[in-house]
Amino acid sequence: DGEEIMTEKTIAVIPGDGIGIDVTREAVKVLKTLEEVLSVRFRIAEYDYGAEKYLKTGISMPPGGLDDLRRHDAIFMGAFGDPRVPDMKHAADILLGTRFGLDLYANMRPVKLLADELCPLKGRKRSDINFVVFRENTEGLYVGMGGHFKKDTEDEIAIQEDINTRKGVERIIRHAFDYARRAGRKKVLMSDKSNVLTYGHDLWQRVFKVVSAEYPEIVASHMYVDALSMQMLKDPSQFDVIVTCNMFGDIVTDIGAQLQGGLGMAASGNINPAGTSMFEPVHGSAPKYAGKNVANPIGAILSTQMMVEHLGLPEAGRLIEAAVVRCIETHQTPSELGGTLGTTATGDAICQEIRKLSVSAGS
Repeated sequence: DGEEIMTEKTIAVIPGDGIGIDVTREAVKVLKTLEEVLSVRFRIAEYDYGAEKYLKTGISMPPGGLDDLRRHDAIFMGAFGDPRVPDMKHAADILLGTRFGLDLYANMRPVKLLADELCPLKGRKRSDINFVVFRENTEGLYVGMGGHFKKDTEDEIAIQEDINTRKGVERIIRHAFDYARRAGRKKVLMSDKSNVLTYGHDLWQRVFKVVSAEYPEIVASHMYVDALSMQMLKDPSQFDVIVTCNMFGDIVTDIGAQLQGGLGMAASGNINPAGTSMFEPVHGSAPKYAGKNVANPIGAILSTQMMVEHLGLPEAGRLIEAAVVRCIETHQTPSELGGTLGTTATGDAICQEIRKLSVSAGS
């Protein structure tokens, strides 16, 4: 057997706050386990950006911080939020700073049910729920443009502006179609509210029509976001790839997370196809559970799966998902999934299953 060529990837890890630290530890453990069983090396650089550092130094992201992150093959983030920083300034600087600063315009949220019993909908099976939502990640209502007039008076006016650019809308729609073509998916649905948002979302309508014509083999369709929300609950099996704006994507992906067993199961990627991408579990920092060994690390571990797949390591991704499925089937899970394991033991169980699977695959 010839000498296997070692693949090396550098990963910037930012555990963040609260349970972010707890679940990131397990995600890193999974990467270390993959090194044991595959010819891959992950060079991990940990950054202590978060509330603790911000409260001590007043610095959330140091000057040149983004350039430093950009040098890595990928970025993994835990979760941000701390009651001692009520305005969440450090979280905005780090998380939104990275999204906007590295132009991570495609937020990718897979909605994949890994075990029948995790779905809150009656009679739904694993085969029914397997779709991907792409959310525009750098525009829309989340750009922070607007202002107050006559603030704190009874005549106050608050304006929040919704930014949609031709370039921004076109690239996220194209990204969804490119993904569908690459992944062998057959349908792309665009969701908006163009019946009411007659300027911003008229742009989405027109661009979707132009771009979808370039992908004749993929069925293109449209739903208003309220109809989409209803249909996700009524019949999630109809969906394949969904693309939508920043705010609507934020909302419908949480519905999606619930379909697959809750926020503790939800993974996400913030993608720039031409640069360094960032991966993170969807859940928050849950400060009251921090350090108590109760948080569910599976969302973080499935975000690691997305990361290794993005880095061109499909076998590593397959092992992670198969190990998570096996742990759910054998009830090696935290309490929110009906098991009895803590955060650390759940991570250990998944790592142990990765080792077993790699042996049985003869790798």
